[in-house]
Amino acid sequence: MSVVSMSEARTFLCKAADVPENGALRVIVAGYVPLAIYNLDGAFYATEDMCSHGNAMLSAGFVEGGTIVCPLHFGSFDIRTGAAVDAPCTREIETFPVHEEDGALFVGER
Repeated sequence: MSVVSMSEARTFLCKAADVPENGALRVIVAGYVPLAIYNLDGAFYATEDMCSHGNAMLSAGFVEGGTIVCPLHFGSFDIRTGAAVDAPCTREIETFPVHEEDGALFVGER
């Protein structure tokens, strides 16, 4: 039996190729809220998929530069930090660390 420390624990998300370039993909994995996975010019990020302003999936929105624009009220969030960027969004969203290894994406411990 091997033991993995909590700092090394990670969960498979998807293949890197599954995330459209400069786009988003909704992923559901055990132990996490639904996640939006982003590919910004080959760099991968993850946020919670639910807008903090309204009941909308951010992964159904559109990526504009380094932001995700909510499809419901068109507010936006910084994909890298989760900060609310445009009204009506005022509360940040949670972000999660993403690690790429051999073409696979993993989310690390929160």
